[in-house]
Amino acid sequence: MAKGIKRKEKEPADEGNDELISDVTLATIKPKQKKTKLAAASERTDVALEASPSGQNKEKVLMLASRGITHRYRHLLGDLCEMLPHTKKEAKLDTKDDRSVINEVAELKGCSSCVYFETRKHKDLYIWFSKTPSGPSVKFHVLNVHTLAELKLTGNHLKGSRAVLSFDATFDQSPHLQVMKEVLAQTFAIPRGHRKSKPFVDHTMSFTVADGRIWIRNYQIVLPSNKKGVQALEGMNLVEVGPRLCLNPIRVFAGSFRGQVLYDNPTYVSPNTLRAEEKRKSSSKYAIKVKRKSKRAAHLE
Repeated sequence: MAKGIKRKEKEPADEGNDELISDVTLATIKPKQKKTKLAAASERTDVALEASPSGQNKEKVLMLASRGITHRYRHLLGDLCEMLPHTKKEAKLDTKDDRSVINEVAELKGCSSCVYFETRKHKDLYIWFSKTPSGPSVKFHVLNVHTLAELKLTGNHLKGSRAVLSFDATFDQSPHLQVMKEVLAQTFAIPRGHRKSKPFVDHTMSFTVADGRIWIRNYQIVLPSNKKGVQALEGMNLVEVGPRLCLNPIRVFAGSFRGQVLYDNPTYVSPNTLRAEEKRKSSSKYAIKVKRKSKRAAHLE
């Protein structure tokens, strides 16, 4: 009697496991695609742009002046524009009261900083350094202005070259000077790799605090050459180029051209007050002269 062979019934397989196994087999069987040269080059350029300082610092400065600016202050504005290739010059601003319009102009021009020349009575010059549109901003009264055409110094440097910014150690001693230092540094620092700048550092700008004011000077870096024609750092000299100006701080605002007053200079005296005092002195001289004349007449009688 033949024995019947018992066959085991196959258990139904789980559908989820089949899908998982099929996905794994497809993933292992599918060959890896090789990257093309164009894709690899594009990835390298993206990484280089992210790591390069030119991709990080895209500072643009808006330069504009108010109506009634004199020729001397206009030449100073032109000298600063030639020194700073990352600036964008705008037409004169008509209004003197509503300065918030400058933030809109800077936004249209794609600028993150602004330097505004404000002239009063065709005599007094005030310069605003502002970080648009959120601030802070600093207002200065400008004194001792000397343009490049007036000085005629022997120093010279390349147009559009980057400068070494030298700040006095006094800037780190008080909070308001630290804010001024940061605003000035971001305004005068030329971005590395800017399309209008040159990859050379042949001049330095000095910012010195003395008598409560900031004195700005521009010097050319002169490297003497040896007999073999090789330049050495040992005999390095500085030759002044210009322009010269002195900034007397008035106020520091939390916003751009407005906002809470963070610092108010207690020693600042407006030029209108100084001119009024001079007029009083001159009038007192005339009064003394009249008194002396009347005394002489009474003595003769």
